[in-house]
Amino acid sequence: MNCSIVIRAYNESKHLGRLLEGIQRQTIEDVEIILVDSGSTDSTVSIAESFGARVVRIPSEEFTFGRSLNFGVRAATREFIVIASAHVYPVYPDWLECLLRPFEDEKVAVVYGKQRGTDESKFSEHQIFHQWFPATDIANQRSPFCNNANAAIRKSLWERQAYDETLTGLEDVAWAKWAQSQDYRVAYAAHAEIVHVHKETPRGVFNRYRREAMAFKRIFPEAHFNIYDFARLTVTNVLSDLMHAARQRVLLKNFASIFWFRFNQFWGTYQGYRHSSAVTQQLRQTFYYPHWSPREKGKRDVEPIRYNQK
Repeated sequence: MNCSIVIRAYNESKHLGRLLEGIQRQTIEDVEIILVDSGSTDSTVSIAESFGARVVRIPSEEFTFGRSLNFGVRAATREFIVIASAHVYPVYPDWLECLLRPFEDEKVAVVYGKQRGTDESKFSEHQIFHQWFPATDIANQRSPFCNNANAAIRKSLWERQAYDETLTGLEDVAWAKWAQSQDYRVAYAAHAEIVHVHKETPRGVFNRYRREAMAFKRIFPEAHFNIYDFARLTVTNVLSDLMHAARQRVLLKNFASIFWFRFNQFWGTYQGYRHSSAVTQQLRQTFYYPHWSPREKGKRDVEPIRYNQK
């Protein structure tokens, strides 16, 4: 099953090479790589071209997440479109194979894969990754949750409904919501695993969750997130993270970041929802509520990729 891979990038020279190397090492070799560049001033474009990628440029002043994706998907020539952030890289050589396999079901519109952090990721972000991306497949997910850092769609469906270019984020959730309304399915592929590199500051965490909350409110007009939600969810998630960190014997080095990460996550969410009312309960559970995430047992019998890129 061949595919086009659309990568959105802005000054990603530090990470892009590893992703492109990982693509070269996949079991699926017939891939078209399209880089959507929004005005990079580093070597992002030259790195992409050295791996044979086709570069599509979008002016930085015109950038939105949805618009840049629409540029890339429009340029793609294959039916199956894999979408990846420039600062992710696949763990295993069958990443694409696992991500595309659910499309054997003609009713599947979008598939998203597992994400995990790096050794430098904040502890709370590790907890979020485990919460959002479980260890088992879901063939027909009830909610429209998905994530375009590691996902794939059918271009024929995109031609019926492009990504919303006006949203401040969560264009993936909005598109999946539309697909489900057309009786298509959202699938999750646990073995399509990537590493997502985030090195965010407190301000970066605040800004990310604020813009996503603004988008969520647009997608789900009935949404609410009040000051009580902020206080309750901050406290419960901090306590959950502290408990998990203590059990894993990493509490001391993560103590401060747990507090500032969770505070900025939910303060940003509150600011994004200032005039709102709530997410469906199932989506609230997916996005916000802590749960017990035991360490995953064992590894796959597939040898992981040994990267040359540092």
